[in-house]
Amino acid sequence: MTRKSEHLQDKESINSSEPLIPGLPDDIGQLCLLHLPYPYQAFARSVSSSWKETITDPRFFLSKQALSLSLPYIFVFAFHKSTGRIQWQAFDPRSRRWFILPPMPSPKAVCAPAFACTAMPHEGKLFVLGGMRSDTETSMRTTFIYRTLTNQWSIGSPMPTPRSFFAVGCVNGKILAVGGSGSGISDSVRAVECYDSESDTWSSVAKMRTGLARYDSAVVGDKMYVTEGWTWPFMFSPRGGVYDPDEDTWQEMNDGIKEGWTGVSVVLNGRLFVISEHGDCPMKVYDPEGDTWRYVGGERFPREAMQRPFAIGGGEGKVYVVACRLNVAIGRVFEGKHKEISVEWEVVSGPKAFHDFSPCSCQVLYA
Repeated sequence: MTRKSEHLQDKESINSSEPLIPGLPDDIGQLCLLHLPYPYQAFARSVSSSWKETITDPRFFLSKQALSLSLPYIFVFAFHKSTGRIQWQAFDPRSRRWFILPPMPSPKAVCAPAFACTAMPHEGKLFVLGGMRSDTETSMRTTFIYRTLTNQWSIGSPMPTPRSFFAVGCVNGKILAVGGSGSGISDSVRAVECYDSESDTWSSVAKMRTGLARYDSAVVGDKMYVTEGWTWPFMFSPRGGVYDPDEDTWQEMNDGIKEGWTGVSVVLNGRLFVISEHGDCPMKVYDPEGDTWRYVGGERFPREAMQRPFAIGGGEGKVYVVACRLNVAIGRVFEGKHKEISVEWEVVSGPKAFHDFSPCSCQVLYA
């Protein structure tokens, strides 16, 4: 063994025995690192080799302590109204601070609303699929994955079918890509494909009965609901379908849920809510027993501060609605003694730097 190799080996052994925080046991040091707020864990890797080794170990952030300390952050995909520039940012609802994410590895000339986004919240994973190039108006097959653990993007296996303006959802830990437009803007896609993030593979599942252009979708329980929704000039009733992964079948959506689905949706505690895009944007909740919608009581949606378009997400009894200028309306949902549901709203104004941005998607992730 040469002197150089001996020196490197000695250096590595010193680094491996280096305490995380001098004077503290490593278990206490690890607990301190877990309390670093998102996204500073990724930045802390440069402090020392022991910090880097600990933070880059996936088991570190999947421990019971780490999961118990994870908090919800609001991830917003937005585009600049004049330039079309796309940008991801994360909002901390506790400190009211925003963090700009690293640039997504997509082509420069893209149509932001054509992408479809979903998340695995408690795994800290964000998925951005498909999309359309704005210079050629061709749909894309891209799979982009963001991980809060590393604060970085990666590229997954491409979708088998190019898609834009389509629905996506996470059902039983798998990502479903449904409907949308294919090779041409008017070319509806009936094929449905399923992505396994563990194996980074796509597979085909049951096709839709008819091709739908995306309006809205939601995963309730273990089923995915996809609807076109009402669109101007209201000449035709919206179409919709329900996918059952256990049976690998599509069924027609019930008339009640389909007719009343008049806005952007969010699922809280297994209930489907909608912020209507008509009038004063009332909030509604779906009653599956009666196949009807009921208006939510409490405070009126803060329509004056929230300009369309809307993007919506939710978790832990709260609804997060993001509007133009990236203003955020936080709705706290309550259930009364007689199962009546009400909401209280609070508006957080977006930073001045975001005033020319409009939202495309809002996802809640834990980090």
